[in-house]
Amino acid sequence: MTSGLTVPKEGGFDLISLGALIHRLDPGIIPFRKATGCQIHVSGGEFNVAANLADCFQMKTGIVTAMVDYPIGDLIAERVKAMGVHPFYKKFKHNGVNGPNMATVYSDRGQGVRAPVVFYNRSNEAAAQLKPGDFDWNAMFSGGTRWFHSGGIFASLSETTGALIIDGMKAAKKAGAITSFDLNFREKLWNIWGGQQKAVEVIKGIVENTDVLVGNEEDLQKGLGIPGPEVESKSKLDPNAFFAMIDSVIAKYPHVKVVATTLREVHSTNRHSWGAVAWINGNTYVSPICELDVLDRVGGGDGFAAGLFYGLLNGASPEEAVKLGWAHGALLTTFPGDTTMASVEQVKAFAAGGSARIQR
Repeated sequence: MTSGLTVPKEGGFDLISLGALIHRLDPGIIPFRKATGCQIHVSGGEFNVAANLADCFQMKTGIVTAMVDYPIGDLIAERVKAMGVHPFYKKFKHNGVNGPNMATVYSDRGQGVRAPVVFYNRSNEAAAQLKPGDFDWNAMFSGGTRWFHSGGIFASLSETTGALIIDGMKAAKKAGAITSFDLNFREKLWNIWGGQQKAVEVIKGIVENTDVLVGNEEDLQKGLGIPGPEVESKSKLDPNAFFAMIDSVIAKYPHVKVVATTLREVHSTNRHSWGAVAWINGNTYVSPICELDVLDRVGGGDGFAAGLFYGLLNGASPEEAVKLGWAHGALLTTFPGDTTMASVEQVKAFAAGGSARIQR
């Protein structure tokens, strides 16, 4: 079985992502109302995929985004460089008072029966000001790009960011690249300026130019405006509800070749059952299920997407690609922060059935 994707065999970049860079303040297991210190993680749903592919899978990747000329921007740019991701920045000057800003996400890790809590400060965010015409796509893609990725978080930021994604996808497809979109539906972000009706309208224009979709049943329902499945899942690990929606997705977007997502049953904040599932070129694939002792759950879905894309970029079978995504997403939850600290050897070993026995 094949993926149905015609992936360019080579190019100047293996993947370029378009999205917003953020910094996440993480007080660990302490709630923010009692916090006395925080770790700073650099993140962004779209950036995480590029960073994971560069750092773990040793692929050449880029990020197209906004960057603000002030110390927070400098901190973020340093982390982008450290992860091995090539930046394509539109630069903004900070006025020293109220922006434009690099967005802040606040997220404690929770513990046991206490769930993690996430909230934002995206006031006057530079990335929300990005619009069509800000980047020279032809120059960017002139050396060849194999894959172009973006996501629903970036699309939700303003009335111009979705249009910019469409702009980039059309240019990427013209250059021969595969295009992917992670629906990543965030109701809080869409509600600021348009709500779900606007989300469906914006995302429709994006998915019309997309080859590979990442998203769970809720993402498909709220982002694509597709009714929920008639099949009732017995558990969060049951893939039937996801597969029941695929016919509706493909009927609406027949050019889409891959739809994939993670499956997660949360027993407590620190104990999850973890799986992954995909519809690829007319066939269905389900990963094994593993039990996770979670250190930091943020970024697991982006870890899955990166491993899946790595497999598809490198000619792995669909089944192997799903397992690589599943394995990398699982490993990512064992590290602090939103991006990978795994090696490709660890991912391949776990995907092949490896264990947590000590490596000597």
